[in-house]
Amino acid sequence: MTSLASLPSPLLELKGMRKVYQTVVANDHIDLRVLPGEIHAVLGENGAGKSTLMKMIYGVTQPTSGAILWQGHDTNISSPAQARKLGIGMVFQHFSLFETLSVLENVALGLDNPPKLKQLAQEITEISNRYDLPIDPFRSVHTLSVGEMQRVEIIRCLLQKPKLLIMDEPTSVLAPSAVRKLFETLRQLATEGCSILFISHKLDEIQALCHTATVLRSGKVVANCLPSDETPQSMARMMIGKDLIAYKHQASAPGETLLQIKGMSCASKEPFGIHLNNINLAVRAGEILGIAGISGNGQKELLYAISGEEPINQTESIQICGVDVGKMNPRDRRRLGLSFVPEERLGRGAVPQMSLEDNALMTMIEPSVVQYGLIQYDKVRAYASACIKKFDVKCHSSQSEAQSLSGGNLQKFIVGREIMQNPKVIVLAQPTWGVDIGAALFIRQTLLELRDKGVAILVVSEEIDELFEISDRIVVMADGKLSPAKLTRDTNVEEIGVWMSGLWPKTDNTTALADA
Repeated sequence: MTSLASLPSPLLELKGMRKVYQTVVANDHIDLRVLPGEIHAVLGENGAGKSTLMKMIYGVTQPTSGAILWQGHDTNISSPAQARKLGIGMVFQHFSLFETLSVLENVALGLDNPPKLKQLAQEITEISNRYDLPIDPFRSVHTLSVGEMQRVEIIRCLLQKPKLLIMDEPTSVLAPSAVRKLFETLRQLATEGCSILFISHKLDEIQALCHTATVLRSGKVVANCLPSDETPQSMARMMIGKDLIAYKHQASAPGETLLQIKGMSCASKEPFGIHLNNINLAVRAGEILGIAGISGNGQKELLYAISGEEPINQTESIQICGVDVGKMNPRDRRRLGLSFVPEERLGRGAVPQMSLEDNALMTMIEPSVVQYGLIQYDKVRAYASACIKKFDVKCHSSQSEAQSLSGGNLQKFIVGREIMQNPKVIVLAQPTWGVDIGAALFIRQTLLELRDKGVAILVVSEEIDELFEISDRIVVMADGKLSPAKLTRDTNVEEIGVWMSGLWPKTDNTTALADA
């Protein structure tokens, strides 16, 4: 361990920062120092207080007590606008974008003195090209994938040329090549004197990128360290206070096909959407099929088609448990045994203003909670409470609003809610996005246990390492097409990375069916 207390002349210094929400102490007398040009990591489990601390620095939330020193001066940051004037920018984990507006309009709204829209569009294009964050400034935000929304947030922040850049889980939905490019950008910014506060649950990224780290647990600072002197295991131990229990991925024994897509082609209804072209795949009982790919290559359209949110005209193109479901609505597909975890936690996975109980009710199968036409709320409450306990969701109670949870804890609740439905088929998009290392291991282990019980599992993820850890077979999605399927043991990260650019052997992807 290396003490940071003796380091001189910090750009930002926090002294005794404390934030109390009613009976919950989110931050408890936190001290932190960030030097000019330093990339400083803030580590901790979901609910450890990281996001609350960052929001106080950015002026979104006011501290209960404590002091913020900016360039040596005691400063009261009363709003994000004031933070931006000081030179503080922040990329949030949960996006602050208006879905009905364009990328250009959203960026303009986030700037205190935006140039004319034509000039701003050029600047957005220049930044996106320079930092390999491709985005069309004229696209409507509601047509973007989660990864593309992340790009908008990062570009908007970089346009402000900040002195301190706060990044809350910025790589969660970026492909490895984009992560490497982002890290090059961050290192260049640091060389130019910009300080960076970096929150990530990917400890290998912390080790590769960050100069120093502050570790939080239950709202308190429990350690300071130099990531280059540590290992991911030692940093994880600091975060959770104990050693992690590794899971084992044994070979599967797949059975009958429970989810099948045959020759599905459909045009996106969105002007900038991706058209699906001759999609073929099969997921069998007792296996996990992973879909890799860079965000915005048709994953959203494929997931909408499978979940039933966008019914298709080709009724027989999608089968669940042997039943043609192409025109079937989401509720009827759930009755057949489908569970679904979308990539957007707030708004699609959960209604922000509703309680966890009511959010659980929305996806439960009616016979289990409805009697004589009336909802049995005691059963709903017991179900939500059991999910909270089993998946270690940190919240006040089952009546807490979804928006009051940290991103990782809400993700654990949504994944747990779907798993507890005892599905025959479960489809998950970015299942461990923003989840701490301990919770990610638990979710992955739970999926492997479901697989071993005969559930057919489809995982769409931009975390290639995650797919290799849990998948039995893997395919790649690029430009609305699927690659041939390969057994995970017969491929590697480098090959899949190349395929993510669409450069796979030009064979018909019915291989995905033939391998089944």
